[in-house]
Amino acid sequence: MGFSMQPYGIQSMLKEGHKHLSGLDEAVLKNIDACKQLSTITRTSLGPEGMNKMVINHLDKLFVTNDAATIVNELEVQHPAAKILVLAGKAQQEEIGDGANLTISFAGELLQNAEELIRMGLHPSEIISGYTKSISKAIEVLGELVEKGSETMDVRNKEQVVTRMKAAVASKQHGQEDILCSLIADACIQVCPKNPANFDVDNVRVSKLVGGGLHNCTIVRGMVLKGDAVGSIKRMEKAKVAVFASGVDSSATETKGTVLIHSAEQLENYSKTEEAKVEELIKAVADSGAKVIVSGGAVGEMALHFCERYKLMVLKISSKFELRRFCRTTGTSALLKLSQPKPDDLGFVDSISVEEIGGSRVTVVRSEEGGNKIATVVLRGSTDSILDDLERAVDDGVNTYKAMCRDSRMVPGAAATEIELARRLKEFSFKETGLDQYAIAKFAESFEMVPRTLAENAGLNPMGIISKLYEKHASGNTKVGIDLGGGDSEDGVCKDVSTLNIWDLYVTKFFALKYAADAACTVLRVDQIIMAKPAGGPGRREQPAGMDED
Repeated sequence: MGFSMQPYGIQSMLKEGHKHLSGLDEAVLKNIDACKQLSTITRTSLGPEGMNKMVINHLDKLFVTNDAATIVNELEVQHPAAKILVLAGKAQQEEIGDGANLTISFAGELLQNAEELIRMGLHPSEIISGYTKSISKAIEVLGELVEKGSETMDVRNKEQVVTRMKAAVASKQHGQEDILCSLIADACIQVCPKNPANFDVDNVRVSKLVGGGLHNCTIVRGMVLKGDAVGSIKRMEKAKVAVFASGVDSSATETKGTVLIHSAEQLENYSKTEEAKVEELIKAVADSGAKVIVSGGAVGEMALHFCERYKLMVLKISSKFELRRFCRTTGTSALLKLSQPKPDDLGFVDSISVEEIGGSRVTVVRSEEGGNKIATVVLRGSTDSILDDLERAVDDGVNTYKAMCRDSRMVPGAAATEIELARRLKEFSFKETGLDQYAIAKFAESFEMVPRTLAENAGLNPMGIISKLYEKHASGNTKVGIDLGGGDSEDGVCKDVSTLNIWDLYVTKFFALKYAADAACTVLRVDQIIMAKPAGGPGRREQPAGMDED
């Protein structure tokens, strides 16, 4: 009988093939290291001078962007601790639509500083309690930094909207924020409902057409549909619209039946009755006053022939979501099958026309009068990846508009807020007794990441700038930030933000700091990692590289 070694300790409890990491070195510091790697990736994309990343995802799709939310989404992060940061970034993106980069980079910085404290001999729970105190103090200070008079704003005043939106758009498209902000602000103001808190982001659509440049971008009050009209009529003014969701065609009957035909005459009559039936249906639509028919499915040849005869314009929208938006724009009720629409079911458009923009034919649906529910920003650019990036900038702008409809308070941008928070928290840490003060001091130091990164990304000298900012803030000017554009004046790049007109929304900062601190504390609370043996089904091992697990 061979002597077999009996497993003992944790091995005897778990199946073989598991991994168990515990202790500071194995679990905590490894987790921190993974999160640092992730924040190193996103950090260089922070701010208006941030660099672009080229990400190729598992489906071979190429992304060239400096939008942190897109980058971490497409990276397929595997490490469980780094995933927590990704989730914090996603939460920020969904809540506000901007500031995902700040969340991830700041959380990474907090963890890096926590690592130094752990190496000094502090216990993670002391660091967590220090960080928790710091974040509540930071949020209190953030409330004091809010610009006076910014609590109330008229969300239909373009100038006030652009002021708050500019920073979010500039961080994605630096140098083009003025053109983009005025477009986005116009589009948002057009579709803003009577109660701005009900603003729906989905009502500002983006249509991307290759060709032209940014100066060709326009706004259409209504919709821009890719594709041509079906018949030969390409333009209609001031017309009533009928929408048929299932398609415009001679419909087959619900029940199946067999028709026995004895002679040629009967065959002829049979096809004639079919024609007559279709004509009757189309005539009924035309008599109801509708000039435009929109079909959600196929348009039959015979139906089209009669539509032409009755001078009806026919559009085909195959996407049901697009069809719903069309109904919202024109105020139409979609009918299920081809029949005479009631006057209430008809919608109204000012004009529908097929236009050629940059080689592609699009149908432009305008409805200027009455309750306009949808506006479309038509973006033009030379390549698809540029258009995608522009679309992300528009998305951020629209989300910022939604956020400002709920809470319009703003704080100084351009790292002015962060330096002031760092300064105030440092003072706060001197008043604390006990080991918490080290954690609070490190939390304050983490704020320096923002001005340091902004300066590094713009190729400036970070240390000189940070000390100069501290000096200005200590002398009582809390609104001094980094001006990336003007390095010629005697102050160099440190200027008062209110003259530069760079403001951030209070809610963006509030949630970004809160999520970052929460994520960092969650990672620090982990002291053991226990991974079960991965479930190895038959198909799992033969998977080619780069495939998705789903």
